[in-house]
Order: sequence, then structure tokens, then C-alpha cells
Amino acid sequence: MRLWSFHPEYLDARGLVALWREGLLARKVLQHQTKGYKNHPQLYRFNAHLQPIVAIDCYLRYVYEEAVKRGYHFDVAKIGCKQQCPRIALTNGQLRYELNHLKTKLKLRDPARYKKILAVKKPRAHPLFKIIAGGIETWEKK
Repeated sequence: MRLWSFHPEYLDARGLVALWREGLLARKVLQHQTKGYKNHPQLYRFNAHLQPIVAIDCYLRYVYEEAVKRGYHFDVAKIGCKQQCPRIALTNGQLRYELNHLKTKLKLRDPARYKKILAVKKPRAHPLFKIIAGGIETWEKK
């Protein structure tokens, strides 16, 4: 499971669809509707939030909006209603780490998208996250 910290605009079609599915799985985990993935490191920041379900719904709302921009038809009824959500702190080191990880994937999977984001050095964060100074997050599996 990978819940990317950068803006979903950087993802290729396959990555965006995968993010939607994995986000919905994360939502089920946070709602205790599944037995697996309970201790997955990608869920740490959502579990630590005062309102984990609201946080994942806000996260997924932006994924949904990116999908709509591209003409995809994701089912918005699978997430809760639009709400305000306190932003989650995320280190700039984590953001850069994840973008480099995506570049590695795209180099093989989608060379055209790879070329588009190759020059990006300071990626936009997913709007749920507030960037702070720091290295790679402690929950990240390297």
C-alpha cells in the first residue's frame, strides 16, 4: 500500500487508479472493516490524526478531484462527505523521497510521464499535508 504524499497530479493513469483503490482499502482498515494491513506504516499518519476517517476521506477527495480532471469515473459515494480537515505535518525529505520513488517506477512504466516530472525538484504536496523541514519520515520503509 502506498498513500503518496505528493499531489496526485504527478501520477500516471495506473498510479492514480491504484492510489484510489489503496486509499479505499486504507479507509476500510481505519474503520476496522478488514483484518489485514492494520499495522501498515503508510497508515501511521492517518491513525495519529484526531479524526482518522475524516483525514482519509479528505485525502481521497483530492484523488477523486484529480481523476475527474482526467475524465475518470471514480465513485465518490465510497468516501464520506466533503469536510474541513486539519492538515497533517509531513517532512520535505519524505516528499522528495517519494517523488524519487515514483520517478523510478515511471521510468519503466510510463516514460512519457517520467519525462514530464523528471525536472521536478520541489514537488507540490498533496493538499492534506503541511510541509515542514526534516528528513525521511520514521514510518517509511526504505
